[in-house]
Amino acid sequence: MSGPPVNTSIAELREVDALPRPRPTIRNVAERAGVSKSLVSLVLRGSPHVSEHRRQAVLQAARELGYRPNAVARSLVEGRTHLVGALVADLHNPFYAEFLDGLQESLHGDGLRMLIGNSQWDPAFEDEAVEAFLELRVDGLVLLGIAPTSETLVEATSYTPTVVVGERDTRLDGVDIVVDDDQLGARMAIDHLVELGHKRIAHIESRRASRCEGYLVAMRRHALAPYIMVEAAESDEDGGRAAATALLTRDPRPTAIFAANDVVALGVLSAASELGLRVPEDLSVVGYDNTHLSASHHISLTSVDQPRRAMGRSAAALLSDRIGDPGKAARLREIRPELVVRRSTGPA
Repeated sequence: MSGPPVNTSIAELREVDALPRPRPTIRNVAERAGVSKSLVSLVLRGSPHVSEHRRQAVLQAARELGYRPNAVARSLVEGRTHLVGALVADLHNPFYAEFLDGLQESLHGDGLRMLIGNSQWDPAFEDEAVEAFLELRVDGLVLLGIAPTSETLVEATSYTPTVVVGERDTRLDGVDIVVDDDQLGARMAIDHLVELGHKRIAHIESRRASRCEGYLVAMRRHALAPYIMVEAAESDEDGGRAAATALLTRDPRPTAIFAANDVVALGVLSAASELGLRVPEDLSVVGYDNTHLSASHHISLTSVDQPRRAMGRSAAALLSDRIGDPGKAARLREIRPELVVRRSTGPA
C-alpha cells in the first residue's frame, strides 16, 4: 500500500506546530537545573540562602525554558502583588504623562510595578478603573488630578494605601496628598505680567480653583480689581480656544491672559492667531505646568513650572512608606513652583 500523500503529512505537521505549547512550570525548571522545586522557589523569591552556583543554574534553566513566575500564586503566598494602580484624569495632558515618568522610576526602585488607568474626567470611568485595580489586588493607589469623592473611591482609600496628587481639598484618614502651591504659582504669573505693564489681565479657569483664587488675590493686591476677567473652560486646547475667543472679542479686550494650564494656553495662542493678534506684541500669554510643549521653540510659552518628576518621586516615596505602615496620619507634601519666562510675554 502506498502511504498518505506528502502534502497531507506536511499540513498535519504544520497544524501540530501551530498548537500552543504548554507553559513551562517550576517542576520543569527544577528538572532542567537538577535541583528541587523548593530550591527553585527560593531562588525566584530572591532568598540569600542559596549558593551562587545553584542560583545561576536555576536562572539559566528558567531562561532556556522561557519560564515566567506565576504572579498570582506568588501574591497568594506573600500577601502582596507589588502592583500600584495609577488613575489619571487625562493622559492627553503632557503634565500627567511627565509626572508618571517620575512616579514609575521611583516605584521601580522600590520593587513595585505600575498599572495605568485613564478616567478622561468621567466619574464612571474612575470607578471602573479603581474596581479593576482592586480586583487585581494592587498594593496601593495613586489618584492623579482626581479627588476621591465617589462612594467607590472613598471606600477604596479606606483599605488601600492611597496618595492623591493635585487635589489639596481631600480630607480622608490615611490618604496622603502631593500638590504644588497653585496660589503662589498664579501670583507669580500675575506679578510678572504687572511688571510688564499689563492691567487688563484675564484668567481662563479650568479645574484648579486654587489657581483662580491666586489670580484674584494677586489682581486685588495690585489694585486691579476693576480689570478682573475670568472665563471658564474645559482643560483642553479646544476649551482654551473658545474661552480666549470670548475674552478677545470683548471691548476692551485683555492685553494678557493667564491660562489654567499649558494645553489651554495652546488654545489661547490659536485663538489669537485666528483673530490676527500677535504674541506677545498684541497679547501676552502665560501657561501653567511648564510641560515640554511650552519649551518648544516655535511656541516658547512663559509658564509656571510644576516639577513633575519631583512630584512623582514624592508620591512614590509616600506610597511606599504607607504600604509599609498603613496606620500613619495623613501627610501633605507641597512643592514650590517657579516661573519660567519665554517669548510669549512682553510689555503691554
